[in-house]
Amino acid sequence: QVRLVESGGGLAQPGGSLRLSCVASGSTLGHLDIGWFRQAPGKEREEVSCISPSGMYTYQPDSVKGRFTISRDNAKNTVYLRMNSLKPEDTARYFCATILSFDTTGCYGGGNWGQGTQVTVSS
Repeated sequence: QVRLVESGGGLAQPGGSLRLSCVASGSTLGHLDIGWFRQAPGKEREEVSCISPSGMYTYQPDSVKGRFTISRDNAKNTVYLRMNSLKPEDTARYFCATILSFDTTGCYGGGNWGQGTQVTVSS
């Protein structure tokens, strides 16, 4: 069973950048769709970005499109989330997960989840 560990969170100023990493162990990620999700206190979990096994296809909701970029390095068993132009409303705990699929409207079927990494955007 794949185990996922997120890192790279922290405190950023509005307009700043962070890069999150999701490293897998116990199994390879190279054949799996992977998603990044976030959850803020008192709010429902929401998808942030998803990527196909090859990295050729990705999905981002409008809330992060143009600011967040998902990528992967299958040789390192790692998926990244580059976050630019951060806003206070991006403050949340960010999770990566194996997913069943995604399309132009969302990411579906979270399976294995990491413990998350906290991102706080504040001046």
